[in-house]
Amino acid sequence: MNETTHTNDRYVSFVDIDCESRVDGCIERIRACIEHNTNPSPLHDYVATKLAETEARGQDGLYLIGSQVNVLRELFEHHHDDAGLHLLECIELECC
Repeated sequence: MNETTHTNDRYVSFVDIDCESRVDGCIERIRACIEHNTNPSPLHDYVATKLAETEARGQDGLYLIGSQVNVLRELFEHHHDDAGLHLLECIELECC
């Protein structure tokens, strides 16, 4: 028998892709990074401002992540947050 490998493809369907949960997890990791005072980055204030603006406008977290993906990648790299980088990549590839 030939086993097939299932891969999620957002261009076919968002079925089985839990974007909301991924976005919530990524936002939590973003907050942890910007609150991390022992390893400050110039990105902290920028990302905190963008996060506050997104929330004030009633936009969802996916909007923030999609529009700030490169900045967020740099933030996660600064904090050596491999899990955050992986989550960001999954969101970018499967949810945006």
